Amino acid sequence: MAPPRNVVKIAVQMRDAIPQLIQLDQAKPLAAVLKEVCDAWSLTHSEQYALQFADGHRRYITENDLEAEKLLGGLQSPSREVRQEALRHLVLLATDMTFAQEVISRDGLQRLGTIIEDGDDLGEVLALGLKAFLELMEHGVVSWETLSIPFVRKVVCYVNMNLMDASVQPLALRLLESVTLSSPALGQLVKSEVPLDRLLVHLQVMNQQLQTKAMALLTALLQGANPTERKHMLDYLWQRNLRQFIYKNIIHSATPLGDEMAHHLYVLQALTLGLLEPRMRTPLDPYSQEQREQLQALRQAAFELEGESLSTGLSADRRRSLCAREFRKLGFSNSNPAQDLERVPPGLLALDNMLYFSRHAPSAYSRFVLENSSREDKHECPFARSSIQLTVLLCELLRVGEPCSETAQDFSPMFFGQDQSFHEFFCVAIQLLNKTWKEMRATQEDFDKVMQVVREQLARTLALKPTSLELFRTKVNALTYGEVLRLRQTERLHQEGTLAPPILELREKLKPELMSLIRQQRLLRLCEGTLFRKISSRRRQDKLWFCCLSPNHKVLQYGDVEEGTNPPTPESLPEQIPVVDIRALLTGKDCPHVREKGSGKQNKDLYELAFSISYDRGEEEAYLNFIAPSKHDYYLWTDGLNALLGSPMGSEQTRLDLEQLLTMETKLRLLELENVPIPEQPPPVPPPPTNFNFCYDCSIIES
Repeated sequence: MAPPRNVVKIAVQMRDAIPQLIQLDQAKPLAAVLKEVCDAWSLTHSEQYALQFADGHRRYITENDLEAEKLLGGLQSPSREVRQEALRHLVLLATDMTFAQEVISRDGLQRLGTIIEDGDDLGEVLALGLKAFLELMEHGVVSWETLSIPFVRKVVCYVNMNLMDASVQPLALRLLESVTLSSPALGQLVKSEVPLDRLLVHLQVMNQQLQTKAMALLTALLQGANPTERKHMLDYLWQRNLRQFIYKNIIHSATPLGDEMAHHLYVLQALTLGLLEPRMRTPLDPYSQEQREQLQALRQAAFELEGESLSTGLSADRRRSLCAREFRKLGFSNSNPAQDLERVPPGLLALDNMLYFSRHAPSAYSRFVLENSSREDKHECPFARSSIQLTVLLCELLRVGEPCSETAQDFSPMFFGQDQSFHEFFCVAIQLLNKTWKEMRATQEDFDKVMQVVREQLARTLALKPTSLELFRTKVNALTYGEVLRLRQTERLHQEGTLAPPILELREKLKPELMSLIRQQRLLRLCEGTLFRKISSRRRQDKLWFCCLSPNHKVLQYGDVEEGTNPPTPESLPEQIPVVDIRALLTGKDCPHVREKGSGKQNKDLYELAFSISYDRGEEEAYLNFIAPSKHDYYLWTDGLNALLGSPMGSEQTRLDLEQLLTMETKLRLLELENVPIPEQPPPVPPPPTNFNFCYDCSIIES
């Protein structure tokens, strides 16, 4: 007769004792299990003992243990070696939630705080103390807001100190980042005590970990500042050539860009573009003298010579009529241009773009306006109307004004390649629009169609992540209207070719086999495993954990890992969840770790990447929570878990994969009908060229 599901056999060992093999009833109270084990070894006071995993991360399975008291006692030892050894063990064990709660309940944070504040040893002991403190705080048992001002100031001193141990300052920066993001009051203290110049010094050190943590604190300070302070801070950083340094020494560094640094560059880009939001939300004020002068400057830049020659000796009414006619030539829909710029978005941002283009590319601006003024009315491309709509389009593509994602890494390298990147981008886009207008031979009725083509041109080129504005200009100009038509026609022919009745019947017969193939691929991907980042309720953490499916598809295995290390083997992972104990897969807002963060707009990205599994742990229901590193990984894992649980795989990625496989298999079957031989092996790869003396023609770069 098979044993009950809640009874498992485990080995228990103790130093200087014969190991025991016991049948553990998981429904029995842990105290009763400990008493039975202690009785077998004739030990009294079983309440003073604890069970601990013997491999992996050596996590404890109880709240009451002597190890916590032993390590905390070691922290107060007069011997440096004893304190150092106690700190090493504390760092290893602090990742365990149960052990961390025990240490915190015994004033462990206060003892670590004393070591950090005293600063008697500025080397390994201090680094271990900071790391242990961070590990305990990451569990969220104690709020960062409870830290004292003297403690925070001491950590600030370590950041500002010269000739500090290389292992200390990244940890001190990481601690201050957590403080800044979690406590507005302490964040103001950090902002006042840590000069921006000091962070710039850390960024210029050729130490990737120190650079990353300095950038993390910098973006945290920027996020905590009000819009006015943020603008002053960014202006100062740009004056100190931070943008140029990022572009040359971080983005184009020989060392690959880490995920955390990519996230902070995304945040820096989003905050910089966010400075445009007030202008984007502000309509033109017809009573503002400054704004009226800006509109007149825009008109005069296009019609200066003509206006000067014709306005001489004219009456005021005639001059106003002439100005109104010139504003219509500029492409404003109303004789009073203020009415066109009352729309928000883009508000005054559209006027800023037009002025920037007229002042920094005067030849291109004059050519655009005068060229279209000489065309027939129905064929002219209206500059002002196009600029207003194009500004809206750019704000949508670049997500101006949207809150920063907590996980995104999607920054554009070219935006760190020059000052005034948004306005420079507009200058390229408005000339592209005029070029596309002429290629389409558009009329005023085709305005919306032209904007759709321009959106497609810009979006396709941005997706290629060009590293400079010049490269972007080359690629987007190569994506002509004819090329866009060709791409659309290819996609349309592909759809039409797969809709014939015999083809549809063949596809239906192939679907079960191909869905089985996709299911196997998803399960194989789960077996390979994925590194996930931990997300707390207040900040984006840089800690990693690894999860994978066992080769026999019976157990999910997971555990914490250090960044930069190779993925662990399944055998080394300390935690396991039997697949038979999994109740359900939860996604999006149904996940408990997303519900805790609230429903604000800034958490939209978490809804899209969050999933959880609920499972039986004894008589209780427990959750394992995930934040996928990307949308692609999210689809693979949710599909794989659904396949594991026998549920249908209905994600967008499954649909796309099935469509791709159906198309390929259908084409192969049609080739077989035509007796076209299909080789079993792919053709050999040709050898590399021996003569590298050649020229690359940038004018024929493909989109």
